[in-house]
Amino acid sequence: MDDLKGKRVLVVGGGSSGVAAANLCLRRGACVSLTDCRTVAELSHLDQLLPEVGRDLGGHSAALFAGADLLVLSPGVPQDLPLIRQAVARGVPLWGEVELASRFLTAPILAVSGTNGKSTTTCLLGAMLTAAGKRVFVGGNLGTPLCAAVDQPWDALVVELSSFQLETIVRFRPAISVLLNISPDHLDRYADMAAYCTAKGRLFLNQGPDSVLVLNADDAAVLDLADGCPARRWLFSLQRPLAQGLSYAAGRIEVRWDGQQLFLDTDQLQLRGLHNVENVMAALAAALAFGVAPATAWQAACAFRGLPHRMELVRHLAGVRWYNDSKGTNIGSVLKSLAGLSGPITLIAGGKDKGGDYGLLRPLLAQKRPQLVLLGAAAERMAQSWSDLCAIERATSLEQAVQLAWRLTPAGGSVLLSPGCSSFDMFRSFEERGERFVAAVEALPEQDYEPATDR
Repeated sequence: MDDLKGKRVLVVGGGSSGVAAANLCLRRGACVSLTDCRTVAELSHLDQLLPEVGRDLGGHSAALFAGADLLVLSPGVPQDLPLIRQAVARGVPLWGEVELASRFLTAPILAVSGTNGKSTTTCLLGAMLTAAGKRVFVGGNLGTPLCAAVDQPWDALVVELSSFQLETIVRFRPAISVLLNISPDHLDRYADMAAYCTAKGRLFLNQGPDSVLVLNADDAAVLDLADGCPARRWLFSLQRPLAQGLSYAAGRIEVRWDGQQLFLDTDQLQLRGLHNVENVMAALAAALAFGVAPATAWQAACAFRGLPHRMELVRHLAGVRWYNDSKGTNIGSVLKSLAGLSGPITLIAGGKDKGGDYGLLRPLLAQKRPQLVLLGAAAERMAQSWSDLCAIERATSLEQAVQLAWRLTPAGGSVLLSPGCSSFDMFRSFEERGERFVAAVEALPEQDYEPATDR
């Protein structure tokens, strides 16, 4: 159904992906409607929707589902809605926004997925290809929908993909796919960890011998998911040397490929932390596989300063460092961020519970012994899991959490906002949460600061 002319297309979900998908289908000659259970006041992207697209808001019209030739599903909408299940049972094709876009793109796609590090790696890879003189689209889950890239003269498309987006691919086939890691996440949507892994594994669904996999050699779940895929492999590892691929030891990345060997000093990177060394190795592997010169790719990596809300150093205040890691929306991400800090630490955590196992953080908490400030819907579960290890304070707002952390953290310490949860109990997005944190930290009056005593 690549020819959409005259087809009745129903786009389910009115966020940025749904709006971009609806506009693309309309430009391709389809008769398009967009449906969302939210109202106009609750949707922020409708001003970008072409006026010829029909709107079914504040609920779902069964008649639209019954008459559709194609359903296009936004990533935030689960497939188990009764109207969707009924349409699929009748034989109506179900695509995601990424699948739809891929039908109309000719440039090679480099797809990045994983539980943590996706956005940083996607932007790193985009920067490397741009430095090589390529016209590069960078988007997907981190921002601009892939449908917005159609009908433009790209040399390559670097796309971040979530598990939600991968659920609805059919023929989507990246030239290069990158899978960074797998740890528990979104268990409020998936029945269990196996279901989450299955969704992630769809990244490799249509890849063949002419395509490339970039895989984390230290993550058994990643390697298991790629087992049986005939694509060529590039591996990266923090933990062991590799005869072919990228590995790390003693502050250097060693690159071995096609009989060549290269050593790169990670002190030259502006990104800090071993988790970012992993991200750099993954992006380097994909760039080299795409044909970017090693020196060009490395220079781009060294110039890259990181993304907002991802271990972003907000302020030094009376000897205390304040870090905004609002994108740390699962326990695996908190583990990586907390592990990179030393000295006294105050961790601000909590938000909308995603069903994760907070017990996974216990060994690191026992080692670091941070002061905890908890807030949001998940605070009670977190307190039950960690109260025997750390001193805990409760906050009813992010601003109050910042004030508590200000009083609790001694000079030489760090305050880390890394919630381990989604933001939707208190904020519209992790970006809003991070911006509120930054504003609260910047509002702290330096002249009134009284250092905490050692705990």
